[in-house]
Amino acid sequence: MSRIGKLPIKIPKKVTITIDGQKVTVKGPKGELSRVISPEIAVEEQEDTIVVKPRTETRRARQQYGLSRTLVANMVEGVSKGYEKRLQIQGVGYRAQVQGKNLILNVGYSKPVEMPPPDGIQVAVENNTNVIVTGINKELVGNTAARIRAVRPPEVYKGKGIRYAGEMIKLKAGKSGKK
Repeated sequence: MSRIGKLPIKIPKKVTITIDGQKVTVKGPKGELSRVISPEIAVEEQEDTIVVKPRTETRRARQQYGLSRTLVANMVEGVSKGYEKRLQIQGVGYRAQVQGKNLILNVGYSKPVEMPPPDGIQVAVENNTNVIVTGINKELVGNTAARIRAVRPPEVYKGKGIRYAGEMIKLKAGKSGKK
């Protein structure tokens, strides 16, 4: 049995859940999310909690069990609280700005990089160097942040580039020819 899968998911007050066969729809104050769960998994609503159980004892059902529970829990948390990823830009002349909905990154290329965010994702910039990605879908927030970081990942000699807030980059020594 999955240790994560066994845990029930507590439903907050303002969140409603609809289970239609394998489709789980979660509505809350921040929005609505829906996802189709694997057919090997049963999702049940019991009073103010959701319980996820495997229908069979196959290997695939055991693999999907904890995953399905986590996906439903992330949907519940997303529509009630939302998710946020912060990125930092480091480097001389590196900066970001928002034009309309698009994120414009000036990170050492000959032209600025323009990135339109996917639907349901908001991008904000603080102090020209801190990018904040917010939304209700955890997967989409993480993917968008990873795509922004991939434009100019942190460089290992000087540490220039885009990194997650709090991410530690171990710098290399570089040339050691002088004594």
